[in-house]
Amino acid sequence: MPSSRASFRFAPAPVALLIRQGLGASIALLAASVAAQEAPNTRTTELKEVTITDQAATIGGLQKTYSGGQFARGGNLGILGITDLMNVPFSTTNYTSELIENQQALTIADVVMNDASVRTLAARGGYGDDFQVRGFTVNSRDVSINGLPGLAPATRIPLEMIERVEVLKGPGSFTNGIGPATSIGGSINVETKRASDVPLTRLTTTYMGKSQFGTHLDVGRRFGEDNQWGIRANGVWRNGEGNVDGGRQRLGLGSLGIDYAGNRLRWSLDALTTSGKTTEFRPQIAFRNGITQVPAVPDNRSSFYPGAVLTDKAKTVMSRLEYDINDTTTAFGSVGYSDNSTDQNFPTAVTRPVDLRPNTQGDFSVNNGYYDEYNKTTSAEIGLRTRFKTGSVGHSLVLAANTLQRETGYFYQLTTTPVASNLYNPSPLPAINFARGEPSKTADLSLHSIAIADTMSFFGDRFLVTLGLRDQTINQKSVNGSTAYDASTVTPLVGLVFKPAQNISVYGNYTAGLQPGGIAGPTAANRGEVFAPQKSKQYEAGVKADWGMLTTQAAVYQITRPNSLTDPITQIYSFGGEQRNRGLELTMYGEIQRGLRAMASASFNDAKLTRTTGGVNQGNDAAGVPDRTFNVGLDWDMPWVPGLSLNGRVINTSATYYDAANLLRMPSWTRVDLGARYATKVAGKPVVFRANLENVADKAYWVTSNYVTVGAPRTLMLSAQIDF
Repeated sequence: MPSSRASFRFAPAPVALLIRQGLGASIALLAASVAAQEAPNTRTTELKEVTITDQAATIGGLQKTYSGGQFARGGNLGILGITDLMNVPFSTTNYTSELIENQQALTIADVVMNDASVRTLAARGGYGDDFQVRGFTVNSRDVSINGLPGLAPATRIPLEMIERVEVLKGPGSFTNGIGPATSIGGSINVETKRASDVPLTRLTTTYMGKSQFGTHLDVGRRFGEDNQWGIRANGVWRNGEGNVDGGRQRLGLGSLGIDYAGNRLRWSLDALTTSGKTTEFRPQIAFRNGITQVPAVPDNRSSFYPGAVLTDKAKTVMSRLEYDINDTTTAFGSVGYSDNSTDQNFPTAVTRPVDLRPNTQGDFSVNNGYYDEYNKTTSAEIGLRTRFKTGSVGHSLVLAANTLQRETGYFYQLTTTPVASNLYNPSPLPAINFARGEPSKTADLSLHSIAIADTMSFFGDRFLVTLGLRDQTINQKSVNGSTAYDASTVTPLVGLVFKPAQNISVYGNYTAGLQPGGIAGPTAANRGEVFAPQKSKQYEAGVKADWGMLTTQAAVYQITRPNSLTDPITQIYSFGGEQRNRGLELTMYGEIQRGLRAMASASFNDAKLTRTTGGVNQGNDAAGVPDRTFNVGLDWDMPWVPGLSLNGRVINTSATYYDAANLLRMPSWTRVDLGARYATKVAGKPVVFRANLENVADKAYWVTSNYVTVGAPRTLMLSAQIDF
């Protein structure tokens, strides 16, 4: 049965193979107490319910939505496959298209901000989306599409063709392989839309203040014997002034998703093209070293780099194939290619020979220029999953190989004569007096890995253990073709799940993230020494409880990330530095009662610099990491007015230090969003009207990372959606 096969696609590797990889002792120690990850419940009938027959027919077999419809019961965890939340030794959050539509989210950042463990490092109308998860940066380039890393553009992914947004908290290098930006705080995956058995023709018109209008057409059909073939097409056009005075934000998008869901064979093809142009895009800047007073926040509707323009283009195509060799074994493979480019004005506050970035009064000097870039990326995966038993122990095995090849090129040039400016009264950018060149190839990046894992089940699937290894190689080449960096290392995973009751999972994991180790520079005593990729180690424990209509989660974790440093006495370059993040996460979502949906979360983070060069700044708080973040959201179907729903969201972020010396402390901020929607019929056609007001109080605040940017102002969003 297809649904049964789909339920085991997230299985990892067998004991025998892991023994040959050197994990035999660990397996022997753990095998007496843990159970297989693929069994969502303790009885066969309940297993079939959780694995969902109706959705497994499409490629990817999306997990069912949870009570209230805003979240899913699980998501795509790379080598572990399509998983149920209660069966994995990780903390994950999986958002549905219903939440995306009702919040009128335009980018991934709009969605993941619903979780207190995730903060965005940019604001609407800026260059693109970057994120912070558990206090570490997750670059937008590392977002996966349908489980394939490296295909996302550097700017942002529009959500009109996205069905799910899935967040894994903590290092994901084992489950997904490392991405091109080697993010370690977590990983984000998006799943594209598929046609359902119900024909869809949906037109949505949108407005965003001050004067941005848009249209979105979404069409889906299934056909053929038993509706085996499906096609889903999306087209978007938006243009006009958004939330920066005098600017324009234009987007054109076209996407096509085709899939085949046969008895043994499943196949999909996705093609996407986007073209955007933003004038007066929201800028980022760094403050002057040594200042101790935070500059006042500029007008949140203006740009302190007036005249900046960004154009971005993305073309992506990907395909996935799965074939059930028999009732217990599935072969799978996927491949994707993307061609992404950005052309932008690149105003830069002057740092040399004197630091002329903004001071406390907002004075700075600026050069203008161009930073144009392209990335051509091929990403692929191939693997085999199977299920078997050794005595009373069930096994789910996966063996997979991944590869990513990327060519990068850019053109970068700045003006040589800066002009004086001010955050609150910016000067026109300097005129550019040189020709704009074509981006030329600068580097090649090659990432490839092979992974093996085994999920074992014991005692009626009440105990689960996942053990695995991923051997990851990183190769970077400079423009002249010489090898700048070539090294490999092994990433482990040990994950445990214990179910003391049918609705409760207690879990723990040890895993690691990866980043290139680098090469000792020409002034180091050990110049030329190549360091293996460095592991950011995570230890995590938590408990999840499904109360029927509400799910609650609690997790504690520690992540240590090595940092490079050069000893001031010996001049030896090494990875002797370290940042350590410890935290507590609390999450709740679902329905408090029918028609009253809720999501609430809190994150408490203690991020410290535990080893530094010469002990300078040692023990200080890590820059840009808030100690506390809180989120509360409600969505209420009003019982007195059928079809009318009200929603609201409060987002709070505590103060953070801007610098490692802890001299400059950025203030906390709180944002309130409100919304309403009304579902009715017009001329017999279902219609939904939506209104959302973001940042109701028009709060002006700094968004802090290595740079700072101004949070988006009060923004009104309206839409009308009709199904034909």
